[in-house]
Amino acid sequence: MRNPFFYVLLLVLVVLDGWLLAHPNLIGRAGVFFFDYTYLETFPEALGTVAAVVAVALLLSWAVQKFGRSLAVIVLTGLLAASAFYLFQSFTQYNQGIYKLTGAGFRAGAILLPGLLVLVFGKALWDAVSSRKR
Repeated sequence: MRNPFFYVLLLVLVVLDGWLLAHPNLIGRAGVFFFDYTYLETFPEALGTVAAVVAVALLLSWAVQKFGRSLAVIVLTGLLAASAFYLFQSFTQYNQGIYKLTGAGFRAGAILLPGLLVLVFGKALWDAVSSRKR
């Protein structure tokens, strides 16, 4: 961790995502209530949810980097592909149908979460590919 800029940026994006997810419009609030998304009702709960997901992704990428270099690259490529698919799926889901009415901020927060996963796994893959240790 020679350059902490990535982690500072990640922290700012996690706080932003938690705030966006905790503030849907009226239709989004009804959906949060109806579908019992209690982990998104308030800002601390939404922040905790987003922070937990990103922390698990960081721990997973750290653990995978402890494997051999070739195995780590293969596993991280799979994780990056899965999170990119999740990003694409979230983007298409939240821009059509009833989700389109939940408010631009909530939709942006729902799309930003898989984007954060892509960012974490992409950086871990870059670090694994560009490292000279192994």
